Amino acid sequence: MSEAMNGTALRNGFGLLLGATALASCNMAPKNIQPSVPVPELYADQDSVSGEAAAEIGWQRFFGDPRLKTYIGAALANNRDLAAATARIAQARAQFRIQESDRLPQLDGDASATRTHAPVNSLGTGGTGNGDITYSQYRAGIAVSAFELDFWGRIRNLSEAARRQYLATVEAQRAFRLSLISDVAAAYYAIRAGEEGIALAERTVSSRRQGLEIAKLRMDAGVTSSVDYDQSLLLVTQAETDLADLRRTTEQQRNLLLVLIGGPIAGPLPEPRPIQTAGQFEALDPGLPSALLANRPDILAAEQQLYAANANIGAARAAFFPRISLTGALGFISPQLDSLFKGGNDTWSFGGAVDLPIFDWGKRKSSLRLSEAQRDEMVATYQSTVQNAFREVSDALVGRQRYREQIRAQEQAVAAQRRLAETAMLRYENGISIYLEVLDAERNLFSAEQQLIRLRATELQNGVSLYTALGGGLKTE
Repeated sequence: MSEAMNGTALRNGFGLLLGATALASCNMAPKNIQPSVPVPELYADQDSVSGEAAAEIGWQRFFGDPRLKTYIGAALANNRDLAAATARIAQARAQFRIQESDRLPQLDGDASATRTHAPVNSLGTGGTGNGDITYSQYRAGIAVSAFELDFWGRIRNLSEAARRQYLATVEAQRAFRLSLISDVAAAYYAIRAGEEGIALAERTVSSRRQGLEIAKLRMDAGVTSSVDYDQSLLLVTQAETDLADLRRTTEQQRNLLLVLIGGPIAGPLPEPRPIQTAGQFEALDPGLPSALLANRPDILAAEQQLYAANANIGAARAAFFPRISLTGALGFISPQLDSLFKGGNDTWSFGGAVDLPIFDWGKRKSSLRLSEAQRDEMVATYQSTVQNAFREVSDALVGRQRYREQIRAQEQAVAAQRRLAETAMLRYENGISIYLEVLDAERNLFSAEQQLIRLRATELQNGVSLYTALGGGLKTE
């Protein structure tokens, strides 16, 4: 009989808890609405280049340089900051699981055993102490401690806020991954430009040193004055100065790349492509600005942060209503261990409590205002993130068009400057002009050639910026 009553009490008690949990359906959080963003419907400087959407092209297919792809793969596997971002995802997931567990009753099991020895008179019998009593007590059971019935959605909204924070952390890691790809490519192209600039400077230094030796022989023979020699020396020192600067900046970029890829790469590397060759990238179609809302992880992260702020408002509003909590315990108690679970030894208890602060000096109202202000901040942050993403794409589209024009013009300038240098040397050798004309022509030619190398590298870096600004690089192939 008692065992049947015990099972009935167990079913009724925990059925009451689960039923109360199911009744907790009220939600006071604002409805999640995507804020409007003041950006144009089309990119103003979108050119007619045809291609695929960036989000559909994995980085393995987008980049054509095999050495660069090796570096990017190493960075995604070994970069320490990316590892930290991934660890933050695990932290946010665990925090969400902790908060989510509060939505269900927590069952705790316990067992205890005591054995007591006491004099008879200590038990209040009035005896003279001639004798004593020894007794035992055994107990086992399960209990629910202070489970809150979430009628107003407070716990649910706290759990939703934690879930949104977790999703925002996932998107933040994806955004960092894009940034890492962009940084590796930018450093790599800076190194490639530096290497080509160094090769040009070394050839120039070698050629000008030969010219300096000729100028010295001419000066010693009395054919020319020391002015021509000093001007030849200036050409050499200019090239040597630029060579030293290029070596410095290129080594610094190598140091940066080493950090980005997480350390040295064992084994031989594939041969790189010269930066002036075609086929460095796949052609891209920028699409519409509205596609950024679904493809840019930083925008998606800002959106999740906004939804988390809405959930926090719901939790703050629910704090104005009573908190109703239940407790319950079910178990067995007996002076004999072997009869602990027999009929007649069962014990149970259920209880409830209501908690409603009467006067808190505006604490709950201030908490609500804080949550609303945080939501307003997240709205502004979301809108700013979308606008910044639109600007990055627009800037890269402008760069794609204008860098091509600038490179074509610079190539013509280099060709014209080379002809001027050749003509100036012929004029000088025939006694028509002074060596200063040669000095200016050679200096301008060297500067124009170095500028062309930098422009080609900058165009490649801009191509990477367009790819990542459009949300490319996340798909794996």
